Amino acid sequence: MSLLELRNISKLYGDLKALDDVSLSVERGEWIAIMGPSGSGKSTLMNIIGCMDKPTMGEALMDGVDIAKENRKKLTEIRRDKIGLVFQQFHMINYLTAVENVMVAQYYHSMPDEAEALEALERVGLRERAKHLPSQLSGGEQQRVCVARALINHPEIILADEPTGNLDEANEKIALDLFSQLHKEGTTLIVVTHDPEVADVAQRIIVLDHGRIARVARGASVAGA
Repeated sequence: MSLLELRNISKLYGDLKALDDVSLSVERGEWIAIMGPSGSGKSTLMNIIGCMDKPTMGEALMDGVDIAKENRKKLTEIRRDKIGLVFQQFHMINYLTAVENVMVAQYYHSMPDEAEALEALERVGLRERAKHLPSQLSGGEQQRVCVARALINHPEIILADEPTGNLDEANEKIALDLFSQLHKEGTTLIVVTHDPEVADVAQRIIVLDHGRIARVARGASVAGA
């Protein structure tokens, strides 16, 4: 069984069809990129995969559970237990240190554990910056804290929305190297991006246009293998 199975999903906002009969399977341990112009449905698709919204029509199976039929409380539980979210804007709490920002995710899942949070920061190469506030971290360091926060509850899926959008070239490489390591460890990665170089690192590229899947391609790293 696929980890994620979208079957003919559509999302309507009044007369606007943000997604139109989209079907997509994501296997465990797969790395896919989602691309498309503004208004193509990327954010809507991300919100459904991330259990932040439900399709108007169709089935959206997460580990066999149709999230289209679940209530808000159940969706929150699925998102908490199965999905790690990485955002372009970081969404760090300004008055908390790096390790405390990671521990916030633990609070909603189980119990905060500073030792475990420090281990997560060590995975992203930031243990020595654990006591720094966001204002004392570079953009690349803040993004790596966000990845540590996403990893802390051992999710089955990392869902990243433009994770390199605010990074310079050097920090973009660091982020992609980190994602590559997570992929090698078996983590399922779904990355929404506008950057072809970021998309090419994925195994599969899903291109949306006007709410539909316009094209499916293999990433350059796979095609060149």
